[in-house]
Amino acid sequence: MTTDKDQLIIGWLYPNLMSTYGDRGNTICLRQRAQWRGYNVTVMPLDQQTSAADIHKVDIIVGGGAQDRQQEIVMRDLSGAKAQALREKIEAGTPGVFTCGSPQLLGHYYEPAIGQRIEGLGLLDFVSKHPGIDARRCIGNVVFEVTASRLGQDLSKMLGTAPLVIGFENHGGRTYLGKVEALGRVIKGFGNNGEDGTEGAFYKNAIATYSHGPLLPKNPFIADWLIQTALAEKYQTPISLSPLDDALATQARVAMFKRLGIVT
Repeated sequence: MTTDKDQLIIGWLYPNLMSTYGDRGNTICLRQRAQWRGYNVTVMPLDQQTSAADIHKVDIIVGGGAQDRQQEIVMRDLSGAKAQALREKIEAGTPGVFTCGSPQLLGHYYEPAIGQRIEGLGLLDFVSKHPGIDARRCIGNVVFEVTASRLGQDLSKMLGTAPLVIGFENHGGRTYLGKVEALGRVIKGFGNNGEDGTEGAFYKNAIATYSHGPLLPKNPFIADWLIQTALAEKYQTPISLSPLDDALATQARVAMFKRLGIVT
């Protein structure tokens, strides 16, 4: 029988509008890895029918990718009290993973190749711009080392080695960081903009990255960090997760690193 301390609520941002690149796999991965450890998991869609009060109930926030048109619809809906609720959750330390297009919601704005600037929530100090319809897209496998100091330290403790993240990127926009910590340093691929070697951003307990594919099944240690952090924040007590058999995920990672010529 489960108790209140066995409950975990995953908030899934606009699943019908922001799941373009299979990023629903991140929600599935989080749910399954928590359930394997005996937690009772609820996945709550955060969409047009959601209230600000609903947003305050979630323990983890998951956001995926979207086309520009869908992103505009999301930003029109994610305003007022709902936007404020999301801001408060992230500022309070609720962990989240925002992949592909959803990080652009957290920045100051996104300028698409065609159309008007899409204003973001301004939670993370960065801007995203599309260089134009003739510009080359940033597509391919991406590998980066997590350099965000606190996250990097936590993951290094979990793994016993420097955390390398592998994913797939497919984005036209380029992101330029202000006074926000980069998530990582690019080893293979484009990252935020293909120029400065940074990938993603990290703020409070929110992970923003262009890496999808989806991200968490390829890097299950990030899923575990999110679960562990969510439970620790919710119950204000240290949490230690029981280990899982990740042999298949490890084999897949080794095969991809070998294919990409990366020595680990």
